[in-house]
Amino acid sequence: MRVAFAGLGAMGGPMAGHLAGVFETRVWNRTLSRAERHAREHGSILVSDPAELADADVVCTCLPTDVEVAALARTLGPALSPGTVWLDHTSGDPRGSRDVAAELASRDVDYLDAPLSGGTDGAEQARLTVMVGGDEVVLEQVRPVLDVVAARVVHVGPVGAGMAVKAVNNGLLATSLWAAAEGLVALEAAGVEAATALEVINGSSGRSFASERLIPERVVTRAFPRTFALGLLAKDVGLAAGVLDDGPVDGPLLHLVERLTAGAAEELGGDADHVELVRAVERAAGVEIGRGPVGGAGPEADGA
Repeated sequence: MRVAFAGLGAMGGPMAGHLAGVFETRVWNRTLSRAERHAREHGSILVSDPAELADADVVCTCLPTDVEVAALARTLGPALSPGTVWLDHTSGDPRGSRDVAAELASRDVDYLDAPLSGGTDGAEQARLTVMVGGDEVVLEQVRPVLDVVAARVVHVGPVGAGMAVKAVNNGLLATSLWAAAEGLVALEAAGVEAATALEVINGSSGRSFASERLIPERVVTRAFPRTFALGLLAKDVGLAAGVLDDGPVDGPLLHLVERLTAGAAEELGGDADHVELVRAVERAAGVEIGRGPVGGAGPEADGA
């Protein structure tokens, strides 16, 4: 099976590397030097013109948004052979994925939206979860490709369903991060150490991935490794709000989280790690999780 891979970022680069170890894999990236380095390090086949990706049985994309995917589909689509499968790992708009699927279908090319969960660690270790929207028969055709990069592949519904699930999942991630940050900052201000609060919360009904993993490993330690950009999380929360807008749910909570996350990305910079949104809560309160009041802020600052 011949594979083409477009988009060699933090997720796409390791994925294409795993694929190059199993299949003939052509790679393309908007920044050509990244594709050149990938070819040297992983034995993939460098192409400088995206049109050269057409000579493949499976085309994989892992691009910033569905807008870039649509542009590539317009360029590449006419050159693709009937029966080619397009696997789109982009975290995009479900509506955009359906538009791309319809355009490719007119050329007898099958499209699956297949966004990812697991972060950069999952990509590097080939332990991703892939949520797939589209024809299950087509999914089975490309499962050997997905099995190289993923520990779990779940068919979630028709085209667009994968991106909808990914968006809502990341909306829930942002919601739990905001809630945990606000609660723990308030407890620090009240004199409760973060380690003690987390011990109770994580043994009780308030626990979440944010409280069990992200805050102890990244916030309390002040490490904040850059694994997923805050700007991308803000984009995904916006997409989650769009999923709600397309359905019967008003979604006041997710719309609030959308505004908060967009504000944090503007304040801290879109390239900050997504967990750094906690800093926005800390700064407003003058309290850091794991450190208590900082800069003279907090109850003791006014003689309390």
